[in-house]
Amino acid sequence: MRDLAARPNVVVKASGLLTEAGPDWRERPVHRYIRETVEHFGPDRTMWGSDWPVSALVADHATVLATTQAALADLSPTERDTVFAGTATRTYLVEHPSQT
Repeated sequence: MRDLAARPNVVVKASGLLTEAGPDWRERPVHRYIRETVEHFGPDRTMWGSDWPVSALVADHATVLATTQAALADLSPTERDTVFAGTATRTYLVEHPSQT
C-alpha cells in the first residue's frame, strides 16, 4: 500500500471491508484498515464505498456507514466530508449535492 500511496496520481476506495472480514467482522480490526488507508493516502486521495448490496450479507447499510464514521471520528469534519464525498466527486467528475 505504501508503494501505491507514494504515487500522487493514485486514489483509493475503501470498500468491502466488512464483507471481506466475514460474518464475525466485529471481532476483526476493520477500523485499523480504514485508518491505515487514510494515513497512507490522506483524505484527499481516499474515498469511501459502501459495497452495497454485497455488504448486506454481513450488516445493514447504516451499520456499514456507522462503522466507517467511527473509524474516522478523529478526522476534521472537512476531512470526513472529503473521504465520504469530495474525493469521489473530484475523481469521477460529478457534482457534489452541496454544489448545486
